[in-house]
Amino acid sequence: MNRIMQSGIIAIFLLLCSGFFQPAQAHKVNIFAYVEGGKIYTESYFPDGKPVESGTIEVFDSQKQKVVSGMTDKDGKYVFPVPKKDDLTIFINASMGHKNSYHLKKSEMGD
Repeated sequence: MNRIMQSGIIAIFLLLCSGFFQPAQAHKVNIFAYVEGGKIYTESYFPDGKPVESGTIEVFDSQKQKVVSGMTDKDGKYVFPVPKKDDLTIFINASMGHKNSYHLKKSEMGD
């Protein structure tokens, strides 16, 4: 292998390692939840700020039992009554591998 070819291979390798190609966030989706007035409000959106429309929401209690499920609206929101005062894990599945979860603690639910 000649010296020019070696230099080219090294240059390509360094370019790849330097972060020139950033990993895609294709499977990233954000979910946030809060409690207000006996209801749990969820908001789901993609990194570019676009809401998750028709995303599947599933809510599990601390015993890993599903207590609620539903779909986000056109604004990426889903609201439901507090099913029980317990630590809850809220999952969003926005299709094509876009998934995330949010942990809502019992202490955040008030009285």
